[in-house]
Amino acid sequence: MSHNQAERGAGSKHLAAVILARGGSKGIKLKNIKPLAGIPLIGWVLRVVIDSGVFDSVWVSTDHDEIEKVSREFGASVFRRSAYGARDGASSLESVQEFLENHQEVTVMALVQCTSPCLQPWHLQDPARMIMDGDYDSVFAVTRQHKFRWEEVQEGENTKPLNLDSKHRPRRQDWDGELVENGSFYFSRRNLLMNGVFQGGKVGYLEMGSEYSVDIDTDIDWPIAEQRVVKFGYFGKSKPQGVKLAVFGVDGVLTDNLVYFTEENGHFTTYNQTDAMGIRMLLDRGLTVKLIASEENELHQKFADKLGVELVMGCENKLAQLVKWRNKMELDMTQIAYMGCDLPDQECVKIAGIGGAPKDAQHNLKVMASFVSNLDGGRGAAREFCNHIILVIQKATSDAIRSET
Repeated sequence: MSHNQAERGAGSKHLAAVILARGGSKGIKLKNIKPLAGIPLIGWVLRVVIDSGVFDSVWVSTDHDEIEKVSREFGASVFRRSAYGARDGASSLESVQEFLENHQEVTVMALVQCTSPCLQPWHLQDPARMIMDGDYDSVFAVTRQHKFRWEEVQEGENTKPLNLDSKHRPRRQDWDGELVENGSFYFSRRNLLMNGVFQGGKVGYLEMGSEYSVDIDTDIDWPIAEQRVVKFGYFGKSKPQGVKLAVFGVDGVLTDNLVYFTEENGHFTTYNQTDAMGIRMLLDRGLTVKLIASEENELHQKFADKLGVELVMGCENKLAQLVKWRNKMELDMTQIAYMGCDLPDQECVKIAGIGGAPKDAQHNLKVMASFVSNLDGGRGAAREFCNHIILVIQKATSDAIRSET
């Protein structure tokens, strides 16, 4: 009996998911927790891993305090790797082996890449079944490509094709293409990893569609991934519906939360035209937009009048006001987007279908938000939130069309 067969027949099985997230990324500084469409990059992947429901434990292996904090907020356990395991030259295999040496209970491990934000739960469920309930020893992710490859040669030498007959070039529709690793995940039995390989024994693969095969290595990849993740990313077990109502806290969201006093004992508040344009974009799409503020400020009313939206000031219970609007419009909370910045907004951000926060919002509120802007309040955060709402609406529309066909 082979070692793999013996391991398959072992009584106690423990499937662990591990995400490697070193703090010293060279391509993009701290890219693992950089907001992608308002959510830390690692958050997109952790949400999928946890909601897949196939893992006995979910871990992030890191050497960085902030990455640890974000990972725990998204529900992962954290393994603090050693300085040697976190060095620049450390391989993924070395990091995996260090984790396994410290977790003897793990019999099968899935290395899930933090830089694959378009993963879906079913991408992980099938490989888990292939190993835990089947007879596979390793399963990894592939995608199909239709690219002709040519031999690399020195200048002046003659190259030749590696995967085609140049005299009979097939049309794309006449060629199945080739399967290539996309790096999204690698499921492997413990003994294979400790022997230095990710793929061995009986090897299988799961083919992922090209729309889900997104990888982020450089700054150039970021805006492309941001557009792709809004359309193809996993938003959680409760899918976003079409947003009908968008509510913005005024102080700290539409303003910078500062009060400017003049020599004549007057004061003024600044508003951002970019934010105003974003709100008009929502209005043009037929959304209802409302503003809410804890303090009374006649300048807020002038701003609301200019936009043509309702403003409630002096609001001591923002959640009660939000529920009142919800009931009047006969909406589900998933159809409401709310952006706030401080404690009075906390419950609204938590309960709304899309909760948003500026970059400089209070930490506890940002933890609850599903979207965190790259910009501060009064500096374009609301505009970014408006853009995000529009993208979510587009996703909800495309999902509805897809389900009907």
